Amino acid sequence: MKTVLVTGANRGLGFEFCSQYAQSGWQVIAACRDVANADDLKQLSLQYESIQVVKLDVSQHNQIDSLAASLKGTSLDLLISNAGVYGDSAGHGFGAINYSDWRNTLDINVLSAIKLAEAFKDSLAKSEQGLFVAISSLMGSVADNGSGGSILYRSSKAALNAAMKSLSFDIKSAGVGVLIFHPGWVRTDMGGPNGLCDAPESITGMRQQIEKFDMQQTGQFIKYDGSEMPW
Repeated sequence: MKTVLVTGANRGLGFEFCSQYAQSGWQVIAACRDVANADDLKQLSLQYESIQVVKLDVSQHNQIDSLAASLKGTSLDLLISNAGVYGDSAGHGFGAINYSDWRNTLDINVLSAIKLAEAFKDSLAKSEQGLFVAISSLMGSVADNGSGGSILYRSSKAALNAAMKSLSFDIKSAGVGVLIFHPGWVRTDMGGPNGLCDAPESITGMRQQIEKFDMQQTGQFIKYDGSEMPW
């Protein structure tokens, strides 16, 4: 049985990843910050015995280390770094930026992903083909930015893309691959009701790309349908 670790598993894309992988017979380690209030996730874990719900606030690096220590020796086939925040808020654009919120956005969206890779590299390397997946966004594309705004979110996803590209070289020798995804504009709590696709469609597409991944693709930034994204 293959094993996947998903962060931000209590809602949206993370929840859908857990649901689809559990349905496909995977062992799912579903990590979220507030387990006590993750009612949908806990209900899903009652439906599928293969789901293990664990507490993880990705901004707390000691918690990442503790989880990695508890899973030492486990062969991890896939790690999906999905937990993230938007950061930007009305009234706090250029000229009124909340720099504390910006630091928090970078910490959660960028630093936590690299910390996860450092902590779980050995577990991923135990798999025949371990894969680290980062959920990014088209809004992290510098080439595509034609409107400005959303400085906190855009800069965090651009930084994530750069960090993941470097990571793809740093862990290739360990046999661990890296994929960076734009999941599409998805109708979720973060994406809002006007998104162009729903979570099941996005996750189904990303799972298809994950399934056919090979190391020649490591470090690529792609959309959920497999099309290449502009940096």
